[in-house]
Amino acid sequence: MTLFDESFLMPFTRRMSLKFYALAALVALALAAAGWYALRPGSGAQAPVGEVSSAPENPVARAPTAAGAGAAKAALTVSTVPAKPVDLALNFSANGGVYAWQEAGVGAEVQGLRVSDVRVDVGQFVQRGQVLATFAADGVLADVAVARAGVAEAQANAAEAQANADRARSLQNSGALSNQQIQQMLTVEQSARARLESAKAALDAQQVRLRHTQVLAPDSGTIVQRNVAVGAVAGPGDLFRLIRQGRLEWRAEVTSSELARVQPGTEVLVSAPGGAVARGRVRMVGPTVDTQTRAGLVYVDLLGMREGEKLALGAAFKPGMFAKGDFLFGNSSALTIPQQAVVVRDGFSFCFVVGSDGRVAQRKINVGRRSSAQDGGVVEVLNGLESGAQVVANGAGFLNDGDLVKVVQSTVAP
Repeated sequence: MTLFDESFLMPFTRRMSLKFYALAALVALALAAAGWYALRPGSGAQAPVGEVSSAPENPVARAPTAAGAGAAKAALTVSTVPAKPVDLALNFSANGGVYAWQEAGVGAEVQGLRVSDVRVDVGQFVQRGQVLATFAADGVLADVAVARAGVAEAQANAAEAQANADRARSLQNSGALSNQQIQQMLTVEQSARARLESAKAALDAQQVRLRHTQVLAPDSGTIVQRNVAVGAVAGPGDLFRLIRQGRLEWRAEVTSSELARVQPGTEVLVSAPGGAVARGRVRMVGPTVDTQTRAGLVYVDLLGMREGEKLALGAAFKPGMFAKGDFLFGNSSALTIPQQAVVVRDGFSFCFVVGSDGRVAQRKINVGRRSSAQDGGVVEVLNGLESGAQVVANGAGFLNDGDLVKVVQSTVAP
C-alpha cells in the first residue's frame, strides 16, 4: 500500500467535477439570457451585419416618446393684465402724535389760604373767566376792612393838614407867621397827602387779594389736569391745566425727501386708531430736521371731523394718541400694475411679462405710489416696464425667468 491510495481520492475528485460542470451550466444560461434580452424586438439593438431582424418595428410604442420630445409642459397656469396709465393721488402718508395746541397752567395767586370749593373736574370744558375754585376769604376780608379804615384816617389827616396849609398861605404876607412856620405847615400837608395815597394803595392790594380768592380760567378750554382738593392749603405749582380753546394738533414726522412738498395751508386727512377721520390743515412746517431720524415736524391743526363721522373731535382724538395722516396734493397719471403682480426678491421689485411664445420674462422695476384696495389696489411703475405689456397678475411669486406658462382669462379688475 502506497502513501496516498488512489482509491481513497476517487470520491473527492468525482465530487469536484460535478460542481464544475454545474457552475459552467449556470454561466452559459446567464449568457444566453443576456443575449436574448439584447436582441429582443424593440430593444434598439441592431442585428449582426448581414442579418435582418425578423421582429417588425412597433410604431405605437414609439409614438409617446416622439410626442414628449416635441412639447414642453407648462410650469403654471396664470392670468395676465396689461400695464396701463391710471390717475393716482399725489398724496403721501406720515405718522405722528396728537398734542394740545397750547396748554395753560392755572395756579393760586395767593399763598397760605385754604381751598373752600372746587367747581370743575378733568374733561370739563370751561369758559374764559369762569370760576374754577375758591379760597376761604375770611382773613382777606378782615385785611380789607383794616386797609379801608387806614384810608379813612389818612383822609382825615390830609384834610386837617390842607386846612392848616391854606391858613398859612393866607397869612404869609401879613407877618403873623414866620416863614419857618408857614413852610412847616405846607410840608405837613404834602406828607398827609402821601400817607393818604399809601393807604389807598394798601386797600387796593387787599382788594386784589380778595379777588384772587377766586381762581378764574385764563382762557376757554378743556380741563386736562386737577391738582387741588377742598380743604387743601394753596401752595406753589399749578392747580389746574387746560387745553386752550380745546384746540388739538397733529405733529407729523415727515421725511426729508417729502418735507419740501409740504406748505402751510395743505389739506390733510388724519386717521385715529379707532378709524375716525378728521380734517386738518398745515399750520407750520418745523424749521429743523432731527439728526437721528432725518425727519422734520409738520404742525397740522385739527379742524373737525370728516363729513359723515359720528364722533366729535374731542372724543375721537386725545392728546398723546398716535395717528396716521395723508397729505392731499391732487392726482396725476401714472403707469400701474396690480399690487399682487409685484414680486420682491433680494430687496428689489420684479414683475413677469408673458411673451408671444408663452414664456415669461422677469423685469426689474422701480415702484412708486400705491393705492388702497378700495381704490383698485395698484402700484405705480416708475421705470422698467412699457405700457400695454401683459403682466402676470396671479401666481407671479412661483415663477422664474423663462418659465413656460398657460394663460387663462384674468380675474383682476382692469
